[in-house]
Amino acid sequence: MEHVEPVARRIVVLHGNAQSALFAVEPPRSAPWRLVEAPSCDAAETLLAAAPDICVGLYPYEADAAASALQDFATLRARHRRVQWLALLPARSEIDERLARFVANDFFDYLTVPVEPERLYACAGHAYGMSYILERAQGASAQEEEQMVGTSEIMRQLFVDIRKVAASSAPVLITGESGTGKELSARAIHERSTRARGPFVAVDCGSIPQTLIQSELFGYEKGAFTGAAQRRAGRIEAAHDGTLFLDEVGDLPLDMQGNLLRFLQESTIQRLGSTRPIEVDARVIAATHVDLEAAVKQGKFREDLFYRLNVLRLNVPALRERTGDIEVLARYFLAQFLKESKKKLIGYTTRALEAMRKHSWPGNIRELINRVRRAIVMCDGHWIAPRDLDLEQIAPLPETFVLHLSKAREAAERKALAEALRMSDQNYSAAARMLGVSRVTLYRLLEKHQLLQGPR
Repeated sequence: MEHVEPVARRIVVLHGNAQSALFAVEPPRSAPWRLVEAPSCDAAETLLAAAPDICVGLYPYEADAAASALQDFATLRARHRRVQWLALLPARSEIDERLARFVANDFFDYLTVPVEPERLYACAGHAYGMSYILERAQGASAQEEEQMVGTSEIMRQLFVDIRKVAASSAPVLITGESGTGKELSARAIHERSTRARGPFVAVDCGSIPQTLIQSELFGYEKGAFTGAAQRRAGRIEAAHDGTLFLDEVGDLPLDMQGNLLRFLQESTIQRLGSTRPIEVDARVIAATHVDLEAAVKQGKFREDLFYRLNVLRLNVPALRERTGDIEVLARYFLAQFLKESKKKLIGYTTRALEAMRKHSWPGNIRELINRVRRAIVMCDGHWIAPRDLDLEQIAPLPETFVLHLSKAREAAERKALAEALRMSDQNYSAAARMLGVSRVTLYRLLEKHQLLQGPR
C-alpha cells in the first residue's frame, strides 16, 4: 500500500482572529495540529457539519460576552457532542463562580494565553483521545441496543451461515428489508473473520450525494478540486486489512459501479486527481433491500458487478417471518432501555404480546425498538399495554369483556351470600355471623340479589 504522509489534525478556533495572539512563540511548520478559524458559531456549525474529523475546539472566553453568544455556543456544543472544547482564558483572569461553572460544565480543559505550542498540542491530544473513547462507548451502546437476538429456527440457521461465511474471504451480498439488521450481520461476519483486528468501514451508499460519492469512496489529492486543501484517503482505502461494508449498494450510480467493479477485480484504487494506483486489501460485504436481479434486467445495476458481489449470499429475514422471536426481542429491548429510565416496569400484558405477534412489522426490528421506547415513556402503570405500543387497534378489548369493578363486586357478593346460606342451612343469623354483617344488612343484600326466602 502506498505510504501516505501524516496530515496535521485540525482544531477549530471559535470567534476567529485569535490565532495571532494565541501562541507565546511561533509554532513549527511541522506541528501535529493545524488551527482553523471560525468567526462565529454559525461558521463553526457549517465547518463542523462538513468536517467530522475535527474533534477539538478552542473557545476564547470573554468576560463581557453577551448571554446570547454564550447560548449560541451552548447550542453548538450540544449539536456536535464529538467535539471536546478547550477554553482560552486571559492570563490574569479572575476565576469567579460564574467562570468556574462555565468552564467546569462545558470544557474538557482550559489554557491561558499566550499558550506554549507544546502545551496546546498535549491538551489537544488528550481531548482527541477522549472524543474517540466517547464515540466508541456510544457506538458500543448503540450496537448493544440492536444485538442479533433470536431463538427461531430461521435465525439459528442465519447464525450458522454467518460463521461459515466468516471463514472465507470472498465477497458477500446480504439481502433483506430495511431495518432487519443487515449491518449487524456484516459486523458479525467481520468479527468472526481473520480480519477482525482490522477496521470495519461502513458506507451508506444511499445517503452520500452523487457529487461526493467518488471523493468519499476513493479519496482525493490536494488540489484535485476547489476546496481540496489537503490529501484525504477515501473509505475504501480506510478499510485496508479490514472489511468494507457497502450498505444499499443498489443506490450507487452506474459510473461509480464501474469504479467499484475495477477495485474488486484489481484490488487497486486511484484517488481523485491522481494517476497512481494504490493497492487496497479489503474484504467487501454489500447489502441491499432492493431486488438486484430485477435492477440488472432494468439496466439500473451492472450485471458484471452483481456477479462479483454475489459470491456468497445471506438473507436476513423480516421480523414477521420470525414471530417466535418477537416476544424475546421485545423483552430484551425493554430490559436494555429500562437501564436508561427511572420507571419500574414489570413487563408486557398478555394483550400487548398478542398485539405484537399480530402486527406485520413493516419497519422490522427498527420499528420494534421505536415502539418499545415509546411504550416506556407512555406507560402509566407497571405493565405495558397495547395502547402504550400504539397497537391498541390490533388487540382491542372484546365486546364481551365485562370485568368492571362494580360487576365483579356484585358477582362476588352473590356468590358469598349463596355459600353462607348453604353452609348455615339457610339460617340467616348464622349466615350473617359468617359474613361479618348485621341481620339487617344481610336481609338487604339477600333482597338485592333475590335470595330472600322468608324469615329464619
